[in-house]
Formats: sequence, structure tokens, C-alpha cells
Amino acid sequence: MKNLVLYFSVYGTAKIVAEEIAKQTGAELVEIEPAVPYDSNRDHYNALAAYAKKEHDEDQRPAIKNDIDISGYDNIFIGYPMWWYTFPMIIYTLFDKYDFAGKTIIPFNTHMGSGDGGTYKTIRELEPNAKVLEGLPVEMKAAENGPEKAVSRWLKNTGF
Repeated sequence: MKNLVLYFSVYGTAKIVAEEIAKQTGAELVEIEPAVPYDSNRDHYNALAAYAKKEHDEDQRPAIKNDIDISGYDNIFIGYPMWWYTFPMIIYTLFDKYDFAGKTIIPFNTHMGSGDGGTYKTIRELEPNAKVLEGLPVEMKAAENGPEKAVSRWLKNTGF
């Protein structure tokens, strides 16, 4: 069984969790890179939030810069921050572009109080031919302070 950790992260919190999952599972780690980078300066948070809301309201599909090969993987962890109570629109691009049929998807996300915002259910709807396991929502500060124990417990509970 080959494992892949795919993640999208602007401020680095989803990346921290992704790296921890990769470390604990021996999975390969691949960042979902936007063709047009987002501003990662936290001082510009309001501008990023407004831009993310515009993408969401207009149902945009931001392009993914890097070509991602998921064909050789059985289990794919997919991580992202919560934006406007759902995942960033680039995650919709990911599901539009790649066929996850027959794969096991294990979602994880970072948030500031919204949990997974129903995104795990959305993934099940977008990928009906994939098996979607219970995800791991990690509060942003908890991710920044070290998600080792939470990741370890979650992996054990999901059978890893």
C-alpha cells in the first residue's frame, strides 16, 4: 500500500500537519501549488479572506501549477485550511482534475473554530467511487504548537 499526502497551505499550518502525517506514515509528501500564488503574509489576512470569498462566490477553479500523479497510490491524505467554512476552491480544482475512483481518501484540515465545516461529507459527494475515511480537523494554534499526538491518535483510529 502506497501512501501520499497532498496538501494546500498558504500560512503553513496545513503544511505542518501534512509533514507530521508523512513522517508518521512514511508517505510521500506533495504540495498542491496554485498557478497564481496566494499572499502568505498574515498581515494581509483580510485581503486574502476577501479574495477567497470572491473565488468561492464566483465558483472559481484556481489552476494547479504542478502536475500531480496519484496513479501509484492507494491511500491519499488530502489536507487544506478552512476558508469561508469550506475548503479553498483549489481543492475543487483537484477533485475536478483527478480521478480518485478506487482510492482511499483520508482528509485533514486546519481551522479557527469551524472543525471540518462539512467538507468531509462534500468529499464523499464529489468522489462517490472513492472510500473516504474519517478526517482530522486541527485547530490552527494546535497545529502550530505541534500536532504529533493528535495525528498519532487519529492514524491509530483510522487503521494506520
